Amino acid sequence: MAVPKRKTSKARRDKRRANWKLSVPGMVVCPQCGELKMPHRVCKACGTYKGQEVLKAEA
Repeated sequence: MAVPKRKTSKARRDKRRANWKLSVPGMVVCPQCGELKMPHRVCKACGTYKGQEVLKAEA
């Protein structure tokens, strides 16, 4: 059975965990209304996708 020879220090343990984080999703500007939106998705503000109205805009 494999057993560690030495205790892993808190600094070494935390260095290993330092790269585990969330990344901000890429956002693009909607060409119709100028709101930020996720790429390749319908704009939640105006309801358009590729210049066509897909959803009714909620006002």
